[in-house]
Amino acid sequence: MLTLGTESIVIVGVITVIGLAALACAFVLRRQVLAAGEGTVAMRDIARAVQEGAAAYLNRQFRTLALFAVVVFALLFLLPGDGGVRLGRSVAFLVGAAFSAAIGYLGMWLAVRANVRVAAAASQAGGRSQGAQIAFRTGGVVGMSVVGLGLLGAGLVVLVYRENAPVVLEGFGFGAALLAMFMRVGGGIFTKAADVGADLVGKVEQGIPEDDPRNAATIADNVGDNVGDCAGMAADLFESYAVTLVAALILGRAAMGEQGMVFPLMVTAIGAFVALLGVLVTRVRGDESGLTAINRGFYISAVVGAALAAIAAFVYLPASFDDLHGTADLGVMHGLSADPRVDAAAAVAVGVVLAGVILWLTGYFTGTTSKPTLHVAATSRTGAATVVLAGIGVGFESAVYTAGLIAAAICAAFLLAGGSVWLALFLIALAGCGLLTTVGVIVAMDTFGPVSDNAQGIAEMSGDVDEAGAQALTDLDAVGNTTKAITKGIAIATAVLAATALFGSYAEAVKRALDDVTEHGTGLVTSMLSYEIISPVTLVGVILGGATVFLFSGLAVDAVTRAAGAIVYEVRRQFREHPGIMTFEERPEYGRVVDICTRDSLRELATPGLLAAFAPIAVGFGLGVGPLAGFLAGAIGTGVLMAVFLANSGGAWDNAKKIVEDGAYGGKGSEAHAATVIGDTVGDPFKDTAGPAINPLIKVMNLVAVLIAPAVVAMSVPADANHVLRVTLASVAALIAFCAVVTSRVRAARADKASAAEEAAAAQAATAAEALVQADRAERDRPDDVDAPAPRR
Repeated sequence: MLTLGTESIVIVGVITVIGLAALACAFVLRRQVLAAGEGTVAMRDIARAVQEGAAAYLNRQFRTLALFAVVVFALLFLLPGDGGVRLGRSVAFLVGAAFSAAIGYLGMWLAVRANVRVAAAASQAGGRSQGAQIAFRTGGVVGMSVVGLGLLGAGLVVLVYRENAPVVLEGFGFGAALLAMFMRVGGGIFTKAADVGADLVGKVEQGIPEDDPRNAATIADNVGDNVGDCAGMAADLFESYAVTLVAALILGRAAMGEQGMVFPLMVTAIGAFVALLGVLVTRVRGDESGLTAINRGFYISAVVGAALAAIAAFVYLPASFDDLHGTADLGVMHGLSADPRVDAAAAVAVGVVLAGVILWLTGYFTGTTSKPTLHVAATSRTGAATVVLAGIGVGFESAVYTAGLIAAAICAAFLLAGGSVWLALFLIALAGCGLLTTVGVIVAMDTFGPVSDNAQGIAEMSGDVDEAGAQALTDLDAVGNTTKAITKGIAIATAVLAATALFGSYAEAVKRALDDVTEHGTGLVTSMLSYEIISPVTLVGVILGGATVFLFSGLAVDAVTRAAGAIVYEVRRQFREHPGIMTFEERPEYGRVVDICTRDSLRELATPGLLAAFAPIAVGFGLGVGPLAGFLAGAIGTGVLMAVFLANSGGAWDNAKKIVEDGAYGGKGSEAHAATVIGDTVGDPFKDTAGPAINPLIKVMNLVAVLIAPAVVAMSVPADANHVLRVTLASVAALIAFCAVVTSRVRAARADKASAAEEAAAAQAATAAEALVQADRAERDRPDDVDAPAPRR
């Protein structure tokens, strides 16, 4: 049996201390951010409203999810396994969920305090450089916290559970992924409902600027940027970090034994130094673009991370595969180089290179100076329909190239493994760890976007920033749009590598379960255990996996549609019933819009969550481990294409709008501008709700498969297996998922009826108002002596 030696325990202990040091660095950076000035009284008042709305939403969301976490904790304890391991896995689930929630809350808490500081910095000399530094270091705090909590959680589990740590860490990764998915979906619905509602009524119907204080949805829009992009993305990248570590440790134990369990932790620990380096070297020099400075910081940190990982591989790993003691078939466990140090270092480099290339590729398809986005902006001259069509085309094309790059990285790992499947899967997991050495910088890049966006909103609503400062904030906002799109692309690549590695972890879990039960004999047809793609039942699993991604995406977009519709009616009502809003004589009811967004987003959480959790359970217990493998493959393949399509098409629409707003094709207020606003509102739920939520979706489904694999095998293989119970579990899981979807459709029908009633009431009010106007006009036009008798002839 595999055991960890003293040297490995010492290394893991040092890695745990590095995690604590990363958290200490995050605290120091946090103090630097909060030391900046907060601007005028008006700026602080607006920022306070955003802070209160964001905190209220996340507090209500966490209370909603607490009961769900308790239920999952109990269910995990019922899964097969040793009593101590089962308890540890359940507790690790709660820890992973708590860490994911903490990262999300920290990202939101600091972002809503940094935005006003960036706005204040813009009005000073060198405001663009100073504002960019504040925004990026805000993200650096969150990035260092992601690395610190990830290393701390994984290190403590390995120190306590030693060789059983990979199984316990399944619970840790599952908790992080599940919370991240909920935060992604809920935050995405909140932010895009407010954003779409604000744009459609404010920009299109009323013709007022995006962050005009007369728009009742502006505060909710700024709140949404933080609970969606900051909290949601931070939790998403943390769970990618945790899940990749889980897969790497499971596969590392199988492929390289003790060294295979420890080396992935060493690679991710290097990420702590890389993150700090990236944050410190990212500075805007003179008049250069903020994006240039951010890209430079990323590439420097990426190169340093790859070099340090290579040094760690040659120092720690042996020179021959014969000196490794994995549990897989070591007879074929020889890489292309026959040197595990070379293979491991090369795999990490593949992940780092993949991150760099996707950064460039995503920037090309979504940047304000690139041909694809310029083309989308140019189509605005012929209306909204052509803008939408052009953005869809950009999304489809970019998905192919991004998926091709990820596939090339996976093939590179397979070639390095010399044809060994187990070693290839471990090297894929190492590539994911290599990509995640830059996770601290990636989180900083992502947080830069909503902080700069909020800063521009605060400046416009307060009116306390001069023209030069407003232009500096506009430049930062455009950079933020691109960095958000870039980090979404990298997050998708991370998700796919993690899911592919988890796919291998699932196979390892099935193999271990089969070894445990086959001694009792088999009583079920082999189709339930077959992984052959030509098997019809396995192909059914592939189709169902792809279909689940489509259904999940449709539910997310539909949820935004319903919530945004409610915001549109509310903002219209306020403009209609309070005409003084347009003349600044009345204050909009910002709180009502925040409440609607909060209510609708939390109400929509259950359906996608239940679908993600119960779909693999239904397939696994109903069709078997082979079809469940097909289900996971279908979800991964479809998920990467769908996620990139949604993210990049939305990013192109967003920056096409920025191009027109900067003066192209008539500028603000033109028909071209109205067309790009429509494109942007279509892209909002694409890039900020459905697309990003696919990342945790595919990892949640893979982790569910890993967790239930022993139970599926136990209920399928032995001759005395309880097939009635197995089919019952599958039927109940399918029924729960189906009822969740039906409930969503019923909710949509109710929303349509409510909308019709709202429209009728608005029309009746408009008719009554018009009648009063006509009566008043008639009264004014009547002669003064209308009641006098007519004169005689």
